[in-house]
Amino acid sequence: MSDDGHQNNGHEHVPSRQRRRFPGISSRAYEHPADRSALVALRKLSGFDTVFKALSGLLPERSLRLLFLSDSVRVSDQQFAYLNDMLRDACYILDLEKVPPMYVNQDPQPNAMCIGLDEPIIVVTTGLVDLLDEEEMRAVVGHEVGHALSGHSVYRTILLFLTSLALRVAWIPLGNLAIMAIVTALREWFRKSELSADRAGLLVGQDLRASMRGLMKLAGGHHLHEMNVDAFLKQAEEYEAGGDLRDSVLKILNVLPRSHPFTTVRAAELKKWAESRDYQRIMDGHYPRRTEDKDTSVTDSFRESAANYATNVKSSKDPLMKLVSDIAGGAGDLGGRVRRGFGGFSNSAPQDGEPPTDPPRDTEEG
Repeated sequence: MSDDGHQNNGHEHVPSRQRRRFPGISSRAYEHPADRSALVALRKLSGFDTVFKALSGLLPERSLRLLFLSDSVRVSDQQFAYLNDMLRDACYILDLEKVPPMYVNQDPQPNAMCIGLDEPIIVVTTGLVDLLDEEEMRAVVGHEVGHALSGHSVYRTILLFLTSLALRVAWIPLGNLAIMAIVTALREWFRKSELSADRAGLLVGQDLRASMRGLMKLAGGHHLHEMNVDAFLKQAEEYEAGGDLRDSVLKILNVLPRSHPFTTVRAAELKKWAESRDYQRIMDGHYPRRTEDKDTSVTDSFRESAANYATNVKSSKDPLMKLVSDIAGGAGDLGGRVRRGFGGFSNSAPQDGEPPTDPPRDTEEG
């Protein structure tokens, strides 16, 4: 039961642990600035409107729903009742009036998604249900409800269609390169949207340890007793700071085909937000309301996102991001720093009075 003692509307079965509710909360309260800016950039992409309008009218949403009805288990009071309680409770906490249908699909791969054009559908796999405990699963259900509240399901559905049925979109009056550009932009946005949904999951579960455990299990499976949260987060720090500029480029290439950010990065981002003043203000009841959404300036939102990116670049330990920050700040000897970075040497700035040192040139073996 949530903290205001509400017991009606099917919530009599929810766990009794005290958790806060957020009446009228806007998705802006938890959306990651990178999510919003990536979505703005996506909508400005040449050809996106054409694809969006074409697919919105032709995607077989009814057949999608029939597919899940016929080949998955619909969550209800009679089937997976505990998941149904979690779903209704998550919608109650985030004040999502219409509870989306939820299905359990037979698939050993742990996964969950929120799809649909007219109305969102939540799907979780048996692999995920088997992997997570109750509180970890609560965070996942909250994560997917966050996607629904943010309206992410529409873009997620188009991404799935374009990636899995790419050969069938030849009728769209755009070349393959344009389609691939849209798919790449959609993936970039969706990775950022996962950071937003992780925050929504934390607002629903209100248990950071459970959220972290769930992410660790996605990375390492059932063997939670063999894992450590601090060590797991240290991996994210090493991933961001490690290597030279070549590694920075490889990180970008590695993440491009992925729909989700790397799990360690998600864990680090969520922990940082949980310790922020923004999160505490939401928990204290100070958050933007949906009634204010219509008065929100897109320009202000984009400016906030840009400021967040700038802050992240300045504070990043990644060699490439440091270089970008130095370029923006007019740092000297950029050529030497680039050569040192790609040569596998430390790209830290030279001390005052020290001349920049170029790396030794490689010698070819005959």
